[in-house]
Amino acid sequence: MAENVVPAEGPQSRAAEVRRYWDTHIHDIGMSANPVGSPAFFRDLELYHYEKLSYLPELVSFPAYRNRRVLEIGCGLGIDLARFAAAGAVVTGIDLSPVSVELAAKHFSQRGLRADFRVMDGEALAFPDGSFDVVYAHGVLQYTPDPVRMVGEMLRVLENGGEAIVTVYNRYSWLNFLRCLMNVKLEHEGAPVFRKYSRGEFRRLLRDFSHVRLFVERFPVKTKLQRGAKAWLYNELFVGLFNSIPRTLVRPFGWHLIAKAVK
Repeated sequence: MAENVVPAEGPQSRAAEVRRYWDTHIHDIGMSANPVGSPAFFRDLELYHYEKLSYLPELVSFPAYRNRRVLEIGCGLGIDLARFAAAGAVVTGIDLSPVSVELAAKHFSQRGLRADFRVMDGEALAFPDGSFDVVYAHGVLQYTPDPVRMVGEMLRVLENGGEAIVTVYNRYSWLNFLRCLMNVKLEHEGAPVFRKYSRGEFRRLLRDFSHVRLFVERFPVKTKLQRGAKAWLYNELFVGLFNSIPRTLVRPFGWHLIAKAVK
């Protein structure tokens, strides 16, 4: 069962603005027609998540983290964290959004999984130094007011030799190009903070880690977010055309930059 849902106290005004946004814009929540918080709802979101991020279970081998202490910053509904937990990791999930934390706790309870969930700012982690073997932050740094501070907190709470797994958006990606070409806003582009990174910028952000491996992933799959003529052109023409190009040629232009960084 999920346990220990602890509220945060005294958020700064910018963090409060970010919190309000994510309380009402929970990631992928519209991808299920089932009641929010129901088992079918969580199943739908998990299927959608790993459909669009098909690379993730290979790049992040969840069973390899059995018995490791894993912290997820920006856990959302706990989709990835559940994979860590089901594989035997000792997991902690934090999120700035109380709504997300409540739903993540419900998700884990329904699946009989254990976690320590807390409402907490990833820029000010309430954990002692060296508390975790792994810090996981998928799609969080681009939305936080001070990413340098968040990376510093990741380093602080990792034990020596611990690993951070971090994903951000690639400025020089196929999706960013398509957004300009078709004049369609990116998902959550209206968030209080929204950044994209070049590979060099991302490496500089992680420069205090002893070793960083960088991967570029997430290539076109058919969208369920858009409707109308633009969605038809994208789904029926662009996706097939792009994916017919040898991956070695388009590899640098994936939408996600993923780092595996060792303290």
